[in-house]
Amino acid sequence: MTAIAENDASAKTNGVLNAWQSLLARIDAELRVLAAHPARSVVLLPYAQLMPLAARLWAARFPDAFAPRFETTRNWAARAGWFTPGPHDISFDHGRDLLTAAALLEAAGLAAQRALLAGPLVEQVTQLGQIAASLPPALRPDWAEQARAALPPVGDGPLALEAAVGRIAVAWAGNSDYATDVLFAPRVANALDALLIVPGLLPDPLAETLAEHYFEKAVLLNVQPDAAPGQIALHACADAEDEAERAAACVLRHIEAGRVPVALIAGDRLLTRRIGALLAERGVRAGEALRDETGWKLSTTHAAAQLMAALHACAPRASTDDVLDWLKLAPAFDAQQQRRLERHLRRHAVRGWPQAAAMTADQPLTQQIESLRAPMHAPRPLADWLPALRALLQGCGLWPLLAADVAGNAVTDALGLGDEALADWRDWPAAQRRMGLAEFTRWVGEALEAASFRPPHPAQAQVVVLPLAQLLGRPFAALVLPGADEQRLPAAPEPPGPWSAAQRQALRLPTRDDLRDAQAAAWALALRVPHADVLWRHADDNGEPLLPSPLVQSLQLQELAAPGTEAREARFIQMEPTARPQPRGDALPTQPLSASGYEMLRACPYRFFALRQLALAEEGELDVDIDKRDWGNWLHDTLRGFHEALRAAPGADRLALIDAAADAATQALGPSLEPGEFMPFAVAWPRLRDAYLAWLATHEASGATFALAEEAIDAERGALRLKGQIDRIDHLADGAPLLIDYKTEPLTRTRERIKAGNEDTQLPFYALLAGADAPRAAYLNLAEREAPSLLELPELPMLAAQLYEGMAHDVARIAAGEPLLALGEGSVCDWCDARGLCRKDFWNAE
Repeated sequence: MTAIAENDASAKTNGVLNAWQSLLARIDAELRVLAAHPARSVVLLPYAQLMPLAARLWAARFPDAFAPRFETTRNWAARAGWFTPGPHDISFDHGRDLLTAAALLEAAGLAAQRALLAGPLVEQVTQLGQIAASLPPALRPDWAEQARAALPPVGDGPLALEAAVGRIAVAWAGNSDYATDVLFAPRVANALDALLIVPGLLPDPLAETLAEHYFEKAVLLNVQPDAAPGQIALHACADAEDEAERAAACVLRHIEAGRVPVALIAGDRLLTRRIGALLAERGVRAGEALRDETGWKLSTTHAAAQLMAALHACAPRASTDDVLDWLKLAPAFDAQQQRRLERHLRRHAVRGWPQAAAMTADQPLTQQIESLRAPMHAPRPLADWLPALRALLQGCGLWPLLAADVAGNAVTDALGLGDEALADWRDWPAAQRRMGLAEFTRWVGEALEAASFRPPHPAQAQVVVLPLAQLLGRPFAALVLPGADEQRLPAAPEPPGPWSAAQRQALRLPTRDDLRDAQAAAWALALRVPHADVLWRHADDNGEPLLPSPLVQSLQLQELAAPGTEAREARFIQMEPTARPQPRGDALPTQPLSASGYEMLRACPYRFFALRQLALAEEGELDVDIDKRDWGNWLHDTLRGFHEALRAAPGADRLALIDAAADAATQALGPSLEPGEFMPFAVAWPRLRDAYLAWLATHEASGATFALAEEAIDAERGALRLKGQIDRIDHLADGAPLLIDYKTEPLTRTRERIKAGNEDTQLPFYALLAGADAPRAAYLNLAEREAPSLLELPELPMLAAQLYEGMAHDVARIAAGEPLLALGEGSVCDWCDARGLCRKDFWNAE
């Protein structure tokens, strides 16, 4: 522990250091009874964090005496001899064990289920391996035989695969060698005078076996402090964020009061990380004033995200989003080229990278990307995948970033990307099986998910993040325990694994009773800390109610705790509502005007200012589903292609022509269109097609002929410059032009557009745009479930003149500096892209 804890008066009052003094005195006495030399004696501790504290306290109590070796079983084994797992041994390295598991499943005839069963097999053998490792190698076959007898027989029923996995796990665990086997070796026994064992909260099978093995030299000790409960404060919180804020405030209050170090119990890693982020905002950062002994999943670090982004981008069918994510993380790609490429792909909504690469094959950035992706496509053994991954990271510039980052080093170490590790992979038989990129990517992800990252430990920490069970023997001045609800702090934790209670007993795995007793003992240690804050929330993230932990409820019934006081500081902030924006647009261009642009000006002048004059726009989505708008665009393209083909070949089969135009329009929808995605609209097309051909025959019988489709016009009309695209222009029997705008909306809505008094401006605008002397204009409704209807707008010249007068007046007002107000009225605000810019939701009440 830190020197802060040893010198803090409040830390001493909890009895932990007094218990250590009693323990050290007993160790000294036992060594004398056994006539053991301290330097040839080992004191086994339950976890490594106690080792420096024990050594320091011994040196303080017996400054002139030899010291025994304070070890854990793992540390002792590492000092006693170097161990390298064999080809089929459990390594307790998730990535390596996954490969061995796959090989064992394949040898057992389960190659088809390898991807499904490898993970569960590693989970089971990791637990069984700890039990098997606790036995001398000579007794391990007997344990394996007993374990097999406790498992169900392998059959062909619904649990056949589960039974097979269990038996493979037992055989694997029973036939492995372990690093701790050296502790049973004669040379270790000859060098050992005494073995003093300090048990933890859970039974330790290896420590128990060592006590039996060295029965003449072994002594069991106890470090349990004998102290009354401290000052316990209970905090019931509203939700997860409230709980995190109050926990962080409790930690800060203890620091300000000088009650350090503070134990922050990590029962819920997501909650603990949120608390850590809040503490970091106040200067209590990991690696500086905070020591995190639990860490977090390596897969959640930025370094792991960078590496996984590179792998996902190399998939043969990678999405455009995946590749763009990689480009933004990797420094080898030019930022300006990347932005241009992204704008181009978003404009065309290209969701798949293979299509995007084909579309931009002539661009240098695409060529650079493909040169890095190409070597990652062919299947190969894992021993060859890892050098290829390293070359990919070097090529895209991520390798130096990982090398300069602590978490990046942890990522490369976990995957074995260093020079020595790559050589070891080539000697590992399980790494010689060929796999594709998808399987390799999955293996990398699982290896990073199973590994933990722990930031560097500061020499002296004000806050220590640790599990509840590791309070044993730790002197803390204060404790903050968030997550004390019925889900995160049960009285009897659920045992991991698929085994029944009887099987767990036969396999010597911890039972539910063992876990319950350990939880109760850890809870008792928490209550003995001089100052403790216990927090829980009333509801989970879905709003479902939560009760306090049964341990908390028992505490409340015994009236051993008091309600906690609010540790957060209340701040009074003066409300400052936002006024409606009133920008001027006279310094910005207002022309050319389009029909949609002028409609935007009429609906909300501020919207026109933001989206047209400033040309602000949201970036398009890459992964978008086909919607009604795409259907309308497709119909426009289909009818244009059909009429142009029909004009070129008037005598051709109209049904064949329109079907060919429909196929061409479907291809033009986008190269990344998934098969079947357009099917809902394709189903409706034959009925609409036939109805349209029938309507066209009637329309042409009146003397009308097709002239132009999708005609783009940009022209001066008096003082105004107008631009737009007219869907279709026909010539009537008298030669007058008929302007047609397609509508795929319900027929009733189109009829509303042409009613007297309606303020629809689209057809009058088209009339001004066309510039004809006496044009006529109509909407052609092409709703999916109704017959095509041509609805002509009456009094078109008068409406066009009125529209022109209104547009000229509005443009003049803008030029004169008239403010472009944000109206904030009607449904126009519901889906407005400028809503966040005008801050409508924060306007002051008027």
